[in-house]
Amino acid sequence: MSTPFSPHGWPVVDGRVDLTRTGRAPEPVDLEAQPQPLTLDLDRTAIIVVDMQNDFCAPGGWLDGIGVDVSPALAAIEPLNDILPALRGAGVPVIWLNWGNRPDRLNLPANVLHVYDADGSGGGIGDPTENGDAVLTKGSWGAAIVDGLEVAPTDIHVDKFRMSGFWDTPLDSILRSLGVDSLLFAGVNADQCVLATLTDAACIGYDCVMIEQASATTSPDFCLAATVYNVRQCFGFTTTPDALLNALPRP
Repeated sequence: MSTPFSPHGWPVVDGRVDLTRTGRAPEPVDLEAQPQPLTLDLDRTAIIVVDMQNDFCAPGGWLDGIGVDVSPALAAIEPLNDILPALRGAGVPVIWLNWGNRPDRLNLPANVLHVYDADGSGGGIGDPTENGDAVLTKGSWGAAIVDGLEVAPTDIHVDKFRMSGFWDTPLDSILRSLGVDSLLFAGVNADQCVLATLTDAACIGYDCVMIEQASATTSPDFCLAATVYNVRQCFGFTTTPDALLNALPRP
C-alpha cells in the first residue's frame, strides 16, 4: 500500500518511507533589472503582494479617513493586474500578504500599537472607524483586498501582524514548502511593509526583486526614491512590470 504523493511530503510504499527528493528542472528566464540584469528560475520563484487592502488603498478606508491621499496606492492596481495573470500562467505562486489582526490585539507589541496611534487618542489598529469597521482586523472590510484586483482561487493568503510579514506568521514555512528561493515584491507601502518584508527575506537568504510601479507608497516621493536605492544597494534588485512581462514565456 502507498500513501498519496505530496510535493513536500514523504511517499510511503509498502511501509517504506522514501526520503529522496526528485530534482526539479530549472525554468530560466532573462530579466532586465537594476543594478544588473538577472536570470531568474521561474520554478523557484513566487510573488508576494503586500497590503493591497481597503484600509490602505480604498476611498472610505482607514488612511483615507484620516486625510491621507490614497491615489498613489491605487495606482499599483493596473500594473498588478497586468503581471499577475502572466505570472500565474507561468506557474509562479501568488501570495497576498495582508494585515489581518486578532480583534483582541494580544499578539501585537506596544511599539506596533503606538506607531498607528501615536498620541494615544484612538483610531489605530483594531479601533473603530467612522463606518464601524475595526482597523486592519481579520475579517473586516478594511483588511480585505481592495476592489479592482483580480484574485485567483489558487492564490495563497497570509495574515501578518508587523511591518514585516516574516514575524509571527507561516510565510517562511509556506515558501520553503513551495521550494521557493527567489521572491518578487509588490504592493504598499513600498518604503514600509514592502521594504521591511523584503529586508527580512534578504537576511534569511531569499533572492529579492522589487517590482517598481507595482510597488507604491502614500509617503513623500523621497521615501520611494530611498527605498529603490536601498533595495538595489543592499538587498537585491528592482525591475519593472514591462521588463517582467517581456521575460515571461508567451502563452
